[in-house]
Amino acid sequence: MNAIQKFMKQESSAGILLIAVTVLALFLQNSFLSGFYTSFLHTPVEIRFGDLHIAKPLLLWVNDGLMAVFFFLIGLEVKSEVMEGHLSSVQQITLPGIAAVGGMAVPALIFILFNRGESFAMNGWAIPTATDIAFALGILSLLGNRVPVSLKIFLMALAIIDDLGAIVIIALFYTSELSLLSISIAALSLAVLFVMNRLNVAIKSAYIIVGIILWVSVLKSGVHATLAGVALAFMIPLSSTDIRGKHFSMAKEMEHDLHNWVAFMILPLFAFVNAGVDLQGISLADMAEPVPLGIMLGLFIGKQAGVFLFSWAAIKAGIASLPKESSWVMLYGVSVLTGIGFTMSLFIDSLAYDDTQIYHYADKLAILLGSFFSAAAGYLILRLYSRK
Repeated sequence: MNAIQKFMKQESSAGILLIAVTVLALFLQNSFLSGFYTSFLHTPVEIRFGDLHIAKPLLLWVNDGLMAVFFFLIGLEVKSEVMEGHLSSVQQITLPGIAAVGGMAVPALIFILFNRGESFAMNGWAIPTATDIAFALGILSLLGNRVPVSLKIFLMALAIIDDLGAIVIIALFYTSELSLLSISIAALSLAVLFVMNRLNVAIKSAYIIVGIILWVSVLKSGVHATLAGVALAFMIPLSSTDIRGKHFSMAKEMEHDLHNWVAFMILPLFAFVNAGVDLQGISLADMAEPVPLGIMLGLFIGKQAGVFLFSWAAIKAGIASLPKESSWVMLYGVSVLTGIGFTMSLFIDSLAYDDTQIYHYADKLAILLGSFFSAAAGYLILRLYSRK
């Protein structure tokens, strides 16, 4: 229990930091410093090693490089939870699993209803399906012991399954033309990692070196580079023995080492470079367009409806049970919080529309507004009900 409470506390701090950097990015983009902010995002960064040449603006190094580390951490968390954590049994995974399916399906359907027939706009169907675990758990943490731990675990498990769903969506729907050579190198790297795992190789640096080769080859292949992080995570052994005969979990050690870096550096930096919406160019008419409307309603209405209704159906059917010491109103309040898409939605938005400003930032503002309304409404529901 103490470990869970410690995790919640860290996520709360990370959520507050995300809010701060988002406000800072919005200020910079909409002030006399907008030129400085824009030039910072497009700072050229190059790496050259022989014939290997990677040249990208800083924005893409964050989105393709640092976010691969974030997805590596997500992969470690998924593996740990599935093997021996809160997702390790059918009984534990049933309710959050069914809720996560509803929380992805209904928002996607809402977006599709608004944008059907528009091929480019339809690229964004997955934007409102995501949940930002740092923000959502951060809001729950502000409520302290008014919310039972069982609901916090439910939200954590749901968000992890949600992230796994996002990984599958990215792999299947946001992949460009493939390079056979790069795919072959990536496959060879995975094979080497698999053999290292089976031979109980207990040297972290060996996995990191092969992991870097995997990331570069995936980056050059046409598959989104963040998936290399997930693939690497699944190859990290949960149980290892070092040369002194000491048993340890490499996966859990890496997860522990990376958590603060991701929560307090990578995600805030990602939010800072992606949340700078130019509000001066957005009108009410822009926000009423199908894409931003589909995103806002998908996050604020679709997520809560999907999570709560699918949970209700599973509990009424007897295949799952209401989390201990909770109630239907509290479950609904947590369902509303799942509409906080923020960083994950911004990330999928950058893939869907290739960071073009065809919607004049209205799509990104829709993510911020949908997430804000979900956070405020979910907090108020849980606060007012707990006060009763």
